Amino acid sequence: MENTNQNVELTSAEIANLWTQYINDTSAICILTHSIEQAKDEEIKDILLFSRSLAESHLEKITDFFNQENFPIPKGFSVEEDVNVNAPALFTDTFMLVYMHVMTLLGLTGYAGAVATSVRSDQIKYFSQCNMETMELYERIVKVMLKKGIYSKPPRINTPTEIGFVNNQRYLTGWFGKKRPLSVVEISGISFNMIKVIVKVVLEIGFGQVCQTKDVLNYFQRGKNICEKQFSVLSSILTKDELASPASWVSEVTSSTVSPFSDKLMLNHIVLLVSAAVGYYGAGISVSQRRDLAYEYTKLIAEVSLYAEDGAELLIKYGWLEQPPLADDRENLASMK
Repeated sequence: MENTNQNVELTSAEIANLWTQYINDTSAICILTHSIEQAKDEEIKDILLFSRSLAESHLEKITDFFNQENFPIPKGFSVEEDVNVNAPALFTDTFMLVYMHVMTLLGLTGYAGAVATSVRSDQIKYFSQCNMETMELYERIVKVMLKKGIYSKPPRINTPTEIGFVNNQRYLTGWFGKKRPLSVVEISGISFNMIKVIVKVVLEIGFGQVCQTKDVLNYFQRGKNICEKQFSVLSSILTKDELASPASWVSEVTSSTVSPFSDKLMLNHIVLLVSAAVGYYGAGISVSQRRDLAYEYTKLIAEVSLYAEDGAELLIKYGWLEQPPLADDRENLASMK
């Protein structure tokens, strides 16, 4: 029998999926709206317009879901409060395409997780549709990136002549003795994380250039230094095996000092990306079978986790952190009798 919203309540996981997507898509609409106003490349502008239309349709659908459940609509972000549409471009069109590539990768991961944690048929269908739309967006982005020669392909390896099996402990060696070459699985994980790290570096350079709040500015500058160092750590691992690293896009920040976005929006966006990085580094550990790689990832996670926590504290300090729905406080309810 089909589960519908008439006979099955939204689970906490489904609420989390909808709430998180609402917050993220209101942020995306703000960033996309300014980028669309400033875009000069028509092919890139078309991608930005398509992406914004998807985000707007998501907000309509999520609002319907929450209204059906008499659930409060999150505040999120708005163009009216968080965007200066007349501000000059902060990033080039080239970087915005690279940025969209990374954000679409994050979206695909999130939607797959939403499908896997949903029970109601309308939720499964909705997030499956979101996933299909995002796959279409991803394909469009990659085609334009390839056409313009700005897609950073993962390092190539020569085709093996035969299959092989691990027959000694050297496969796991990391600290002492001769290290084996990186596996394609490990290369993929490192490259994937480097692409995301370099996007954060560029965002933190740009946001730091226009930020109005002193301690938020210091936070962005600290984050830039952390991300640059972590990019170098991962790059050195590839270099030791004579493998190429992804391109750096740090020169794609304009000279504008007029902020297109509120400090609230910029700080929330960076904290979101940094928090996501913890999970992706964890995924990198899970596919790394050389001990030194696991050790390096563990150090990166510790550093970036502390940075994310400090960002959350800043958001709380300024009243910019919207609280997700909470479970009932049973002790508080009991004391009210």
